[in-house]
Amino acid sequence: QVQVVESGGGLVQAGGSLRLSCAVSGNIFRISVVGWYRQAPGKQRGLVAHITNDGSTHYEDSVKGRFTISRDNAKNTMYLQMNNLNPEDTGVYYCNVATLGWPSRNYWGQGTQVTVSS
Repeated sequence: QVQVVESGGGLVQAGGSLRLSCAVSGNIFRISVVGWYRQAPGKQRGLVAHITNDGSTHYEDSVKGRFTISRDNAKNTMYLQMNNLNPEDTGVYYCNVATLGWPSRNYWGQGTQVTVSS
C-alpha cells in the first residue's frame, strides 16, 4: 500500500524560508514523477513544481528563483526548499506521486499548511 506523507509546513513571516518534505512508502518512488501542488483559500489546486525520475525539474512562474525541488531516491523522499516567501505563497501544499508507464497511478498526501504573514 502506498502512503504519501508531507511535513514541514508552518507559519513564517514574509521573506522567510521553509522546507517541505514528502515521504513515499512502497516501491514506486524511483519510477514516478513527483510534484508539489498548492491550494490557496478560495482557489483551485495548482502545480508549484515537479521533478521527474531522472531529475528534470519544472516550476510555476511565480516561484522560479525562490523555490527548489529535489528528490532523494535512496530515501524515497522529495523536498521543496522555499525561500523569500511572500503572502501569496500561503496555502495547503500537497505532494503528488504519478507513476510512469500505462496506466499511470496517482497518489496524494494529506497536505501541509503554509502560512506567510506580511
